[in-house]
Amino acid sequence: MGTTQLESVPEPKYWHLKTVLSEALDSDFAVGEILPNERDLAARFGVARATLRQALEQLELEGRLQRRRGVGTTVAPPRTAVSVGTAQHDWPGAPGDAWQTADATSAVPPQAVARLFDAPRGEEMHTVRRTRVVHGQAVAAELLYVPAASVPELSAIDVPSGPARGRAVLRELQRLELEGQDRAVELGSARADDAKELDRLPGAPVLVVTTRYFAGGRTVAVSVATYRADTCRLTFGDSGDVEISHPGQQRRAS
Repeated sequence: MGTTQLESVPEPKYWHLKTVLSEALDSDFAVGEILPNERDLAARFGVARATLRQALEQLELEGRLQRRRGVGTTVAPPRTAVSVGTAQHDWPGAPGDAWQTADATSAVPPQAVARLFDAPRGEEMHTVRRTRVVHGQAVAAELLYVPAASVPELSAIDVPSGPARGRAVLRELQRLELEGQDRAVELGSARADDAKELDRLPGAPVLVVTTRYFAGGRTVAVSVATYRADTCRLTFGDSGDVEISHPGQQRRAS
């Protein structure tokens, strides 16, 4: 088979520089250390400043660097380890759940979520917003969608919105017998509300984990959890578990 056009394209200069810079970060700089200014870095590596900026932007995107206004560009700490096990058999909010309930409202879910329930278009659902914080940093934001039919006794609880309403929805889910769940992971872009929650810019790359919970032979809840892609990476264990870990961390067997 002949060489394709893509195979013949040379590696961009900024990409090669990114690799060189990445190795320098490992050997010459400490976590939190401020990098020299762009002029000095460009001179050190013998490249144009435009090429350097492209390489730095890519390293920031990959979570190796952090740019702070008034501080400069610093070496980012290792990625935070956050377990996302697919073998769990608990409802959201069960004992040991690491998520914090932030708010709850009634809202129409995105069409992609509504299709997972086979719900009529425009039907409102309980929407619980939760966050996950590790070492003082918000690493994920979740929206948990629960149709009214899944928690029929909730109407007896006179809490229209807020964290208390969210906790009430989670308690009502515990009454159901969980039959199983499935989970999908994909790359996405941060929406405005998630970006604000995670201290990212809108459109920043994120990892989106969608989980469906089954009871009574049907989907009774859907979780859409958004993780910072710059601080998390996914590794898959032999058991089917998913773990978000930082580079160099030994993979956990579960």
